[in-house]
Amino acid sequence: MDAAGEELADRLRALLVVGPEVDERRMFGTRAFLVEGRILAGARPGGVLLIRVPEDDEAALLQHVGASRATMGPRTMSSRWLDIAPAVIKHDRDLLFWLDIARAGTA
Repeated sequence: MDAAGEELADRLRALLVVGPEVDERRMFGTRAFLVEGRILAGARPGGVLLIRVPEDDEAALLQHVGASRATMGPRTMSSRWLDIAPAVIKHDRDLLFWLDIARAGTA
């Protein structure tokens, strides 16, 4: 993982308070944060945030600046998985906006 991904992981760790409810694991080159065994968010190389969103909200969320369908290498991931660009999560309040959506997506 590069420095930007590690910095995002540090921010996620602080905001999510890793402990009994939130587990942290390395998965597929991503630092993943899981709740009840489901990925809530991932810190990816380049400081890209990976989240899973509610199916009904996906189309509207893709209209947000900096949100795109998640990719893994040359492949596009299945629906409901979004990559959020580092430029739009510079501030914790913006990162929390996307984490709240991710929480709804793991329910």
